[in-house]
Amino acid sequence: MCGVVGIISQKPVASELYDSLIYLQHRGQDAAGITTYNQRFHTKKGVGYVRDIFDERNMSRLIGNVGIGHTRYPTTGKYSKEDAQPVWTGVPYGIAMAHNGNLVNQYEMVDELSEKDGRHLNTSVDVEVILHVFAGKLEEIRNDGANGEFFDQICQAVQEVFRRVSGAYSVICMIVGKGLVVFRDPHGIRPLTKGSRKADNGKKDYIFASEPAVFYALGYEMENDVAPGEVIYISENGNYHSRTLETKNFTPCIFEYVYFSRPDATLDDVSVYRARLRMGQNLAKLWQAEYPDLLPDIIIPAPATSNNAALAMANMLGIKYSEGLYKNPFIGRTFIMPGQQTRKKSIRYKLVPISYEIKDKKVMIVDDSIVRGNTSKEIVKMVRDFCAKEVYVVSACPPITHPCFYGVDIPTRSELIASNKTVEAIRKHINADILLYQNLDDLIEAVTRKGEHDIYRPCAACLDGNYITGNVDGHKISELEHQRNNQRARI
Repeated sequence: MCGVVGIISQKPVASELYDSLIYLQHRGQDAAGITTYNQRFHTKKGVGYVRDIFDERNMSRLIGNVGIGHTRYPTTGKYSKEDAQPVWTGVPYGIAMAHNGNLVNQYEMVDELSEKDGRHLNTSVDVEVILHVFAGKLEEIRNDGANGEFFDQICQAVQEVFRRVSGAYSVICMIVGKGLVVFRDPHGIRPLTKGSRKADNGKKDYIFASEPAVFYALGYEMENDVAPGEVIYISENGNYHSRTLETKNFTPCIFEYVYFSRPDATLDDVSVYRARLRMGQNLAKLWQAEYPDLLPDIIIPAPATSNNAALAMANMLGIKYSEGLYKNPFIGRTFIMPGQQTRKKSIRYKLVPISYEIKDKKVMIVDDSIVRGNTSKEIVKMVRDFCAKEVYVVSACPPITHPCFYGVDIPTRSELIASNKTVEAIRKHINADILLYQNLDDLIEAVTRKGEHDIYRPCAACLDGNYITGNVDGHKISELEHQRNNQRARI
């Protein structure tokens, strides 16, 4: 899971790309990059937070009215500057590309591109696979002397990506001398939103981003989401082209609503904030059904993505809500930190219990999800250390039992506590008096209850093992897990 943004404007875009990446920092803490073009590409990439990579000197070199930016949270590839996005190729035209997602057939495609297509890949990131498939088709069309609309050529190149590449991908790329190209995989697994504003000369500026949070600050109005299977091309002179090339069941990732996206985001016409409130409402009903004669003294969230669910649950049960765990805002998101030891160490640095809210009380902790069990176990210990009478843990997400191969760092079954332990065993492991998980049907209902969306069913492969691209079976899971473990061993 990463954050991606692209802007085509009537004025220089570098500072607005930087601001956009600040708003998307929660989607990737490992690396970031910006590429603009003005006759040629101008790029700055680095490892770490956005604020630490870019300064006045290197920003001044990012000239041009078209550009793309990326914040990286690696699920494939290395933790290095070389694997930061955007990536680019000089043939044909000059194409730079960034994406949010993850490919299921990356390794097969690397071999195929090298042996059959004769293309050399410089990085270990899967976006370069998409780049070379796209660029290779455009080059083939160009060499065949094809005439006609350039947008038709782009559509052929994107259709080739759809044909050969499997997985989740929301892509933004720019082509030197041509403009900005945007497309989303036919299932629409990863989000991609669109905004526009009127420039001083009467033309339109366009922005595309994983989430629309920065739109208001930059003066853009949210238009809609890029549709599954849609390709959009905006030429340098501002002509707008759009076409839906392929339609499949619309299955956006459910984890975007559970954890990853900002609460102020609206994705595919579903408010993340409202979806999380509804998760809390459904949890309250489940608690009442399972424990009709038992209520906690206080409900606290495991901050901050579970705040909304905890608040709604407290309101439904008529229980006091308190932010009984203070979160240090200067520690990153532990879920997306590399390595178990780093995550465990950061949990205690990040959260500090507030004694007055906890001591001698039956405390219910509402968390957005339980992945590896590290955070839950440490939080329960903290709350007990501050003299809670009893500790109940409630998860807004069902047990996570399968790896994600579509862009979330849920890598191997061996790391997923619910893949290896029963609910009762997990309860004992985290030392909670009660452990309650949301039901999958209730989670899906919470996400899809409201909105003028066309969601068929959210992708919940990590919860039910239903990999919606249809090419992930037990053998493929084992193969991908083996590749991920090998990658980590080399880091």
